Amino acid sequence: MNIGTMKIEFKTGENNLLTDVKGLQVGNADDSDLKSGVTVVTAQQPFAAAVDVMGGAPGTREIDALASDKLVTHVDALVLSGGSALGLDAASGVANALRAAGRGFDVAGQNVPIVPAAIIFDLHNGGEKNWSQNPYAELGRQAWASASANGEFKLGSVGAGFGALTPTVKGGLGSASLRLAVPGAADIMVAALVVANPLGSVTVPAAANFWAAAYERDNEYGGLGVAQAAASNPLHMPPDKPRSQVPAAGRENTTLAIVATDANLDVAQLKRMAVAAQDGMARAIVPAHTPLDGDVVFALSTTHGSSKRASGDMKTNHSPQLQLLIGHAAAVCVSRAIARAVYEARSFAGDLLPAWREKYATLLEA
Repeated sequence: MNIGTMKIEFKTGENNLLTDVKGLQVGNADDSDLKSGVTVVTAQQPFAAAVDVMGGAPGTREIDALASDKLVTHVDALVLSGGSALGLDAASGVANALRAAGRGFDVAGQNVPIVPAAIIFDLHNGGEKNWSQNPYAELGRQAWASASANGEFKLGSVGAGFGALTPTVKGGLGSASLRLAVPGAADIMVAALVVANPLGSVTVPAAANFWAAAYERDNEYGGLGVAQAAASNPLHMPPDKPRSQVPAAGRENTTLAIVATDANLDVAQLKRMAVAAQDGMARAIVPAHTPLDGDVVFALSTTHGSSKRASGDMKTNHSPQLQLLIGHAAAVCVSRAIARAVYEARSFAGDLLPAWREKYATLLEA
């Protein structure tokens, strides 16, 4: 890709995961009976973050604190959860664990962990929902405790993506990364983590091909390529998701994303990164950002405000051209992560929809 006279190279990160942004840790916890779960993104040090909301039915916690004019400029963790509004309790479990570990914003000698969160609706996916004690705080605690520094984590039916659905196949947890090689500057890592549970479809009508096929790298979601024009009709409305005894008008959905970079972006610049990353949803889901989706994108930087500033060991990327590249890379990563979430999903007893691999098994064997 060329920006002015600069030739930029995009390469997939080492693990093709959010944790290719060094310092980030991802933890997952899920319950197979509940058919739901929680995903936590954290780090050893607080990180700068921003948010953009484009869905018409979001469920969130503490996102107002992420505005550029607010007192707290860094957060301790970001939480993605199933359970609709009830799943926001997952952030309480994470906050409690962080406080016990001595983490949080110092207020008069007290640690107050800052843990923004967002949820998907997965209360009608075939799981056991008749619980009397909200399980999400404990799932949040487990997810935070499982966050590992080794950089690897599973995709598909795991964490907050465990019970996710699309209109035709199961949704899931996905991730992707890109390394930007910029002449005359340090490489920049950009990555995305998503929970794909959209009203819109991630595959073209009556075919296995992903809407995000044009962005695929190294056959990461099957290598089927772009669908024939006859199949790829963007005006085609996908079927209703299965909702036992729930009218179509009561459908609830949502795709969540966290995009991350090691570039030194402040909160205002991270906001623009989050806005750009929303385009990745629109390229991978048709239709996207509907009144019945609660689509939310968080953006974070692991280096902004870091103590490395004094040593000069920071990636200062304030130019509009570099911000453009980072936003574009974030959108591409989101599209790929959505397709990977569906591609990696697995089938379990009691599922209302098949996994993509199960539905298209004969295609994969060909």
